[in-house]
Amino acid sequence: MEGNGFQVTWTFGHLCTLKEPHDYTPMWKSWSLTSLPMIPERFGIKLIDDQGIRKQFSIIERLMQQAERIVNCGDAGQEGELIQRWVMQKAQAKCPVSRLWISSMTDEAIREGFQNLKDQADYQPLYLAGLSRAIGDWLLGMNCTRLYTLKYGQNRQVLSIGRVQTPTLALIVNRQKEIDNFKPEPYWVLATVYRDTTFTATKGKFTSKEEGEKAFSTIEGKPFTVTKVEKKEGKEQPPQLYDLTSLQVDCNRKFGYSAEMTLNLIQALYERKYTTYPRVDTQYLSDDIYPKCPQTLNGLYQTKFGGVAPYAEYIKPIGGKPLKKTKRVFDTSKVTDHHAIIPTGVIPQNLSDAERNVFDLVARRFIGVFLPDCKFSTTTVLGEVKSEEDTVEFKVTGKEILDPGWRVVRGKKSENPDNSEASENSESSEKTDEERTLPTFVKGESGEHTPTLTEKMTTPPPYYNEASLLRAMETAGKFVEDETLRAAMKENGIGRPSSRAGIIETLFKRHYIKRDRKRLVATPTGIELIDLIHEELLKSCELTGIWEKKLRDIEHKTYDPAQFIAELKQQVTDIVNDVMRDPTNRRITVLTDAEVKKVKSNKHKKQ
Repeated sequence: MEGNGFQVTWTFGHLCTLKEPHDYTPMWKSWSLTSLPMIPERFGIKLIDDQGIRKQFSIIERLMQQAERIVNCGDAGQEGELIQRWVMQKAQAKCPVSRLWISSMTDEAIREGFQNLKDQADYQPLYLAGLSRAIGDWLLGMNCTRLYTLKYGQNRQVLSIGRVQTPTLALIVNRQKEIDNFKPEPYWVLATVYRDTTFTATKGKFTSKEEGEKAFSTIEGKPFTVTKVEKKEGKEQPPQLYDLTSLQVDCNRKFGYSAEMTLNLIQALYERKYTTYPRVDTQYLSDDIYPKCPQTLNGLYQTKFGGVAPYAEYIKPIGGKPLKKTKRVFDTSKVTDHHAIIPTGVIPQNLSDAERNVFDLVARRFIGVFLPDCKFSTTTVLGEVKSEEDTVEFKVTGKEILDPGWRVVRGKKSENPDNSEASENSESSEKTDEERTLPTFVKGESGEHTPTLTEKMTTPPPYYNEASLLRAMETAGKFVEDETLRAAMKENGIGRPSSRAGIIETLFKRHYIKRDRKRLVATPTGIELIDLIHEELLKSCELTGIWEKKLRDIEHKTYDPAQFIAELKQQVTDIVNDVMRDPTNRRITVLTDAEVKKVKSNKHKKQ
């Protein structure tokens, strides 16, 4: 497209890639253990071998060589920077380059971006981080995949090893082993029903039936007395805005969408100007967004689906007044290149049901941060049953919502529609329990009660589903529910928010994992592969998380990319030497197609 002295052209996805081993030397074309480790003197890039890509690149190359100036409008992120820089290098562009940096595709944001073009040099650290990541993935992936395939794959299957996919697979395999090796143990819970309310013994669980029965017999037929009634008022702040991972987690819990599907849906909403840039890992907005929020809320106020305006009733009470501003939402220091995912205020048209579901979550979360805290009171009632030999104490807790505040935007939908699997990893199942209102009890009152002794079994940890796996990747395998702590752990998460969905899909494609309803289950090949890998570096979430931290430090100019690559070359060399020295004759079971069918459904044929 041409006009006003500008020429506009585009890339699509990656046009260039790092050269493959055989591009450096013919010796590396055939797979052999003697050629490992493969460490090129200098890494080079090449065009991806595709007719459409070659055709588009020749257009870009011609335009770039004639240009006086280039404006790089690539995605404002590490990957976007890398894609466009490689194209400019390959096209040997010599002219000055400016950078358009925008988080939203609205006309206003684009105009503003063009009025504030940046110098490409400002984004050099971002490019170096992207380049280091690509080189790191090449060094580890190319060398370790060949190494493990040749040493253990029986020449029948490629054993793919990757810097992020292998630790992610290890998370699933280790959890599965915990479940398989779990031995359920019985325990007994003593409770009693007084005035239609179930009180539980504070002593906790009894590990032997005799103990439980003894306690039961001491309280049977004795009166129950209320010893303390305590009311505490509390506040619950609105949840923070969405980053990509928390949006993927919620869409998986609420609608069963895979991480990849959610990413595609939110990307489509961004491209149609309804929401801001999606591949983000912050839940904050910079302070300069605050003055624009009334306008965004006004767009939501006017939004209608099927003739109904779903957000108007929530926005009305806060319209026309100064909006609430807190550090949990607006904090420029917590925003590096992009802010949290929010609506743009452009009124959405013609959304599919799935797009509407995702938009609705983002819209409600955004409105919620401007609404008051939810006020509730928690009532704790303690009681006891006394006998000559013992006093058994009981307790019950109830929660009463005094003013729902931001909770009104949660809508009537239940947190986990008939999805017990997901609720294993969320607290929602307990919350409904706590939100019951108790009858009024008075200290000192006493009366009859009906004790019960129930036998229960200890339960194994739950299988991962996509929601809990994304959370585990984000916090390097540590299960962290607390939002502030989780934000601190993100520094050491594995993978980037934008790449996690793709990594999970890769594990499916390689037949290392499969879906069993909502569960993610490792296949025999996936389990054996992790058992085979003795190098902690390849499968430890924490070590990989530390690498991710170094890559972010390169981005923030506090770590040297050359040092990162040098450390990696050394690590890869050490891994190759260790595996070569393995004297055992271990092999991976490679199932034939027929055997795979037998083991599980037809869906999971081997490659």
